[in-house]
Amino acid sequence: MRKTRVCELLGIEYPIIQGGMSLIANAELAASVSEAGGLGIISPNAGEPDWGKVAENLRNQIRKAKSLTDKPFGVNFSIQNIGEDRSLIDIAIEEGVRVVTIGAGSPALHTKYLKEHKVKVLHVVASVRHARGAEKNGVDAVIAEGYESGGLNSPDEITTFVLIPQVVDAVSIPVVAAGGICDAKGFVAALALGAEGVQMGTRFIATRECIANQSYKEAIVEATDTSTVITGRRLIPTRGLKNELTKRIQEKESAGASREELLAILSPGLTAAAALRGDIVHGQALAGAVAGMIKEIMSASDVVRSIVEGYDRIVAGL
Repeated sequence: MRKTRVCELLGIEYPIIQGGMSLIANAELAASVSEAGGLGIISPNAGEPDWGKVAENLRNQIRKAKSLTDKPFGVNFSIQNIGEDRSLIDIAIEEGVRVVTIGAGSPALHTKYLKEHKVKVLHVVASVRHARGAEKNGVDAVIAEGYESGGLNSPDEITTFVLIPQVVDAVSIPVVAAGGICDAKGFVAALALGAEGVQMGTRFIATRECIANQSYKEAIVEATDTSTVITGRRLIPTRGLKNELTKRIQEKESAGASREELLAILSPGLTAAAALRGDIVHGQALAGAVAGMIKEIMSASDVVRSIVEGYDRIVAGL
């Protein structure tokens, strides 16, 4: 497999990054991805929906990962969650984390602080304008995420295939592709578009090390090409598995429901209900459109290995 600037930047063998999935990006998953040569990522609230306990949880998760691997791993921060508060960032710095993926807010807010503490910063973007802004603010790389991705999405709804080459042409820093990628074919396609690595979330949910509920994992494996849907376009576009909750939201949206009425449906705890407790009927089961391509639950290391082994075969056949 070809080495890229992402490998040099992060000190990893393969330019494969695990997504920082809220509630389920745990230490065991991150360590497994890192041990396989990629970059594992920890979510501060992995397994802990009580935000009041997140600081202690993050420290414990980082220490657990350090006990499982001596290879680089990172932490994901959502600016939407932490705002201007740097207490969680300080914990990551204190514990020796040297890579952070961050998004859902302005790169001007925390990038300089992180860089001052010798932390590599990868900022998630969904447009050329945001990518240029991130580069201007000093980030080391951008993760360009198309709207095929699971969870929160940009209202611009630019697809990965269209977004990546435009971002690559617009910035000089490395670009990591995200959204709709789960295997060697997607990896090769991303590199063909000019990306120097990939980030995958949904593929890593359906792994043995992930703490996601088994019912959630099985729902992804059973998904087809039409099993996900974007809802909440009047709030924040969010992609997840179709279920009773998404159906109810769509019905409300079609009826012209107000923002307040939609927010009343999306009560706190719906993501935890699906991800941790396995309620994939009434919970918010976040997943990317690529779910229909995932056919088995496997180890995270095997996910990385399958991409590495498939790369040369696919390139040779082009």
